[in-house]
This record gives sequence, structure tokens and C-alpha cells, in this order.
Amino acid sequence: MNIGIDLGGTNIAGGLVDNHNCIIASKSIPTGKDRPAFEIIRDIAGLILDIVESMGIYMDDINSIGIGSPGILDRALGRVIYSNNIRWDDVSLRDGIHQYIKKSVFVDNDANCAALGEFAAGAAKGYNSAVVITFGTGVGGGIIIDKKLLHGFNSASNHIGHMVVVSKGDKCTCGRQGCWESYASVTALIRMAVNAAKAYPQSKLADLINQYGNLDGKRIFQAVKDGDQAAIDVADQYYYYVAEGITNITNILQPEVIVLGGGLSNLGDYLLNPIIEQVTKDVFCKEVSVPEIKISDLKNDAGIIGAALLEEYQETD
Repeated sequence: MNIGIDLGGTNIAGGLVDNHNCIIASKSIPTGKDRPAFEIIRDIAGLILDIVESMGIYMDDINSIGIGSPGILDRALGRVIYSNNIRWDDVSLRDGIHQYIKKSVFVDNDANCAALGEFAAGAAKGYNSAVVITFGTGVGGGIIIDKKLLHGFNSASNHIGHMVVVSKGDKCTCGRQGCWESYASVTALIRMAVNAAKAYPQSKLADLINQYGNLDGKRIFQAVKDGDQAAIDVADQYYYYVAEGITNITNILQPEVIVLGGGLSNLGDYLLNPIIEQVTKDVFCKEVSVPEIKISDLKNDAGIIGAALLEEYQETD
């Protein structure tokens, strides 16, 4: 059994994963990303210990710990070189965990871990090449070619959320303007919906803000389903931006399958169908088949399962 940790901008999710790639115990806690790194690392260690204790087992029963973190990582040293989403700069994640737990710790980018999870046990299982995209606080991607994760010579590849889709567009957290993440993340969706609510104070979106104080993806798409025109316009714009990035990925890589994950993947065909339609229309070569575009099978569990598999895949990388 292994422990997998998915460190996100909003929550830290962890799970105990068995030899069949199934999560048999899990727990999550808020990240509190504005806190010092050492506090977050302390909480990750506490989460691991809580999960193990909840199953009535001991750390000696655990083979290894895998952690998926946003940002660019030095996998060999177990360090987070840079992460704009959690504001980490040269943080020794492995050494930090070792202050509390003496176990082998493996680290990789969180989107790479999600890709591993889907490849081993989810929607990308059985394919030789896949791109798994996670839409959340940001936009992340893991790329698998010939059954191996693509890392780049410096382990800094796969940051597909930071390709520009709008020249001189909205400023991204990375410092550039017009990044895909600034238009296709759930954060961007909420920003667009809030702006629409301000422009149309009689809309359902405005009512939801007045009722709950904020918006999230679920509320926005409920307004879409209820026929609110402001919400429908936001959703159409969001579909367009998501499809823009997927079209670019298709034109460059032509993977066998593209898997869409993250919180909005719960929308299923409601999200999938308009994106497939747009990508099919916009791809460069229309005389060949496009990649299969699918919704994640594992949803938010993909990152946990993939992180738990890091020891196995890093040994063969």
C-alpha cells in the first residue's frame, strides 16, 4: 500500500491506495496557500498520519509516499522549484515531510500525477499516448507518450495552462498575459460569471451572488441549465476558450485520447459535447480522425492514485 497526496491551491487531498490502484481511505483539508510552506508541509504530514491511523495500521505497512504539487519540481531532490499557484519558491518538500515521517517520498507535478492515475486506472487506460488536463484553480496537464510521462530535459514541461490563447489578454499569475489558465480555469469561469452578474443585475447569476455571497462552477452551470441568458453567454465563452487550448494540443501532439478532469468534469456531456464540436471544427487537418476526448473516470481521485504510483513510474522513467 502507498499514500498519495494531491496538493492543490484550495485543498490537500490524501488517500491510502492498495495494490489494485483503489483508494481504501481518504481525507482532505484546506490548503491555506497564503501560509508559510513549512505550515502546509506540517499539515500534509499530519494528514498522512491521520489516514494511516484511521485504518488501524502503521507507517511500517506503507511502502512509499507520493506527492503531487503544482509547479515545477526537481523530482530527484524532492523540491518544488517554483509554484505560482501556492506561491512556493525553492521549497524542499521531501525533506520537510522527512522531519515528521521517515518513509520514501516521491514528488511530481500534480497534473502529471493525475495523468498517471487516469493512465493506470481511469479514462486513459489501454492507450499508448494521452493528454490529461485538469481544470481547477489553474489549468494543468500531464502528457504521456509511448506509455511514459513527458517531463522535458529539465522536468519543466507540460505547463500547458501557460500557452497564450489571447494575445495581450488578461494577466496570468505567472506574469504573462493571455495564458490559457487565465481563460479556461474554474477561477477564470467564476471571474467571467461575476462580471456578467455585475453587467446584468437582474440575472440568475446576480441572484445567486446575493443569495450565497459568491459563485462556484456548480452554481454557474445550474444557472445555465435554468436558462439564464447571462450564464449561457458565460458558458459559451468558456467552452470556446477551453476548446482553443485543446485544439492547440491536438494540432501539436495528436494523442490518442485527451481526458478532461477537475471539478467541472462532473458536468459530463454537458461540458464535453460543445468542446468536441468546437475542436472538430477548428483542428488543422480535418481529413484525419481527431483524438478521442473523454471525461475523467477518476475525477478528483486521479491525482491521489497517480501520486501513489510515483515510486513505480519514477523507477522506470
